[in-house]
Amino acid sequence: MISKFRDDFASLRRERNGKPPVYLDNGCMTLKPRQVIESINEYFERYPACSGYGRSNHWFSQEVKEATEKAREKVAGFINSLPEEIVWTKNTTEGINLVASAFPFKKGDIVITSDREHNSNLVPWIKLSRVKGIVHKTVPSTPEGTFDLEAFEDMLSPDVKLVSMVHVSNLDGYTLPVEEIIKISHDYSARVLLDGAQSVPHRKVDIKSLEVDFLAFSVHKMLGPSIGVLYGNYDELKALDTFIVGGDTVSDTSYTKAVFLPPPQKFEAGLQDYAGQIGAGAAVDYLSKVRMERVEAHESRLTELLIEKLSAFPEVKIAGVKNTELAKGIISFRIMDNNRLLIAPSDITELLDRHYNIMLRAGDLCIHSWFNHMGIGASGVARASFYIYNTREEIEILAEGIEKIIEAEKNGK
Repeated sequence: MISKFRDDFASLRRERNGKPPVYLDNGCMTLKPRQVIESINEYFERYPACSGYGRSNHWFSQEVKEATEKAREKVAGFINSLPEEIVWTKNTTEGINLVASAFPFKKGDIVITSDREHNSNLVPWIKLSRVKGIVHKTVPSTPEGTFDLEAFEDMLSPDVKLVSMVHVSNLDGYTLPVEEIIKISHDYSARVLLDGAQSVPHRKVDIKSLEVDFLAFSVHKMLGPSIGVLYGNYDELKALDTFIVGGDTVSDTSYTKAVFLPPPQKFEAGLQDYAGQIGAGAAVDYLSKVRMERVEAHESRLTELLIEKLSAFPEVKIAGVKNTELAKGIISFRIMDNNRLLIAPSDITELLDRHYNIMLRAGDLCIHSWFNHMGIGASGVARASFYIYNTREEIEILAEGIEKIIEAEKNGK
């Protein structure tokens, strides 16, 4: 079945030095199947116009309107929400910033995050601490690297207005206990925002079951174009202030007053990425046919296989949580010798790319805070991340490549 998926990805049919690519940088961005590309091309080739909402009422604009409304409905259905609860953004980062900027914070209000947040879910709170006087608190992990629910609950009080947590870590694929986090937060009347950049593309996420207030995610990590989504419970979206304002966010203006539209329109200022929205709908169609349960199971098997392979090399040190029941789909590692770097992560990825066409990511993964706290510093890790088109053979190729660069380094080559 995996080979069937691979046939849809033209980029996997490329070769360099007679070898196909081994693409394991899916945590950053996934490849695009022909169905998504065709949907985007159809917009540009057949009806590349503005959407028909009252001003452009011609044939092309009506087709854009119908296609983008259908895409919003598909994305809503994918996470079990309502279309009016889906706000289009550029990416996860913009979705989080929207909530951070529009939430009715007052000086002294508390925001709680985990200690393993991507900068997208850290820097906005650092900024608001400075400009609005909010208090940002961080939940320390347990010695095993997992989320400490007891420490979290001890932090809660009536002054906590928002709990903003990563759902699945981009370091190691560790899934935070978000069901418990949401329930406990709501017991204290705090709202919850989840960074779903590494969860929505890899498993079934049902916001009605979670009862989460906000969820941000990026379509470019789930086979689609570079566009993002913010889900918000409709009442919570109505309670937010505006974010970026201008055309298409208002129903009327005078020289001194603006009448804003209801959500989601009040957050979608200016000309929208119509092609991106249509491509997002096609990506959701594709993943719905694959079924998210199969995506998660496939990634779990690849994770177990790579951990098994890497455990044969004493020089390879895996970062973060290593329990495959709790962490899957992402493996970050360093190559060490007597507690010092044997090969820098950036060199690992450069050598694997040059000699084996293996594509990984290296560095701090936008979680400088975690690396600094752990004393690892800017060199960071090398990261492999999987998706539906990756195979067991590719894991074997990666393991073989790592073994050979370790041998070469030890032999001084």
